Amino acid sequence: MNDSEIRRQLYPQLAGGVHIDELDTGATRADVVHITSESMHCYELKGDGDTLKRAETQLFYYARAFDYVTFIVTERHQQRLQQMLPAWVGITVASGAGLVPIRVAQVSPLRERGPLALLLLGSEIKQFLRGRGEKGLSKLRDFELSAWLTAADHIPLEEISQYVRRQLIERLPQRLRRREVRRQLARDQRAARQANRQDLQQKMRQWEQDEPEWYAQHRAYYEAELARI
Repeated sequence: MNDSEIRRQLYPQLAGGVHIDELDTGATRADVVHITSESMHCYELKGDGDTLKRAETQLFYYARAFDYVTFIVTERHQQRLQQMLPAWVGITVASGAGLVPIRVAQVSPLRERGPLALLLLGSEIKQFLRGRGEKGLSKLRDFELSAWLTAADHIPLEEISQYVRRQLIERLPQRLRRREVRRQLARDQRAARQANRQDLQQKMRQWEQDEPEWYAQHRAYYEAELARI
């Protein structure tokens, strides 16, 4: 099984809230994050063609930002992953028959303010801190605001986490619109390449018919151009 096949099995099981694909954590991208008003659950997917080389590094970042972490893997990865990861990390095996939980994820004991801050925009951090009556924020740049929130030990971790969840949920429609714009641009580019290819093919057929000697001398060049489009 590959990544897309695992996603098709996972998405219907994510009840309530929203899910975000490829969520940037500042150091790596989480494959799927299911966000509700109560928690954030990160799912890392490992298909048959993937390796576990980055699994421990990925967990290092995920466990500090998200409430729960589950690795969804094919059977070939199961045994090694169980030996690698702590008992509070969830493990689910994906196969043609569906997803089978092997170990249910427990709350991450490693959550920190810094990784949560990296999930927010600078304007969102400023809004959050001003809402709490914090002062001296107006001239701070985004990385300074992130550092400020990271060091704010007087703010309960759960209060920050709740705000992050709310902002990510509210930001999703904008994220989806940007994704659709990118997809439409890619479709337009593919259509343009196809039109250019068809135009050149038509010209090559015409040259071969009308100017066979000239075309024979230049054929290799135009075939290379056709392959490049």
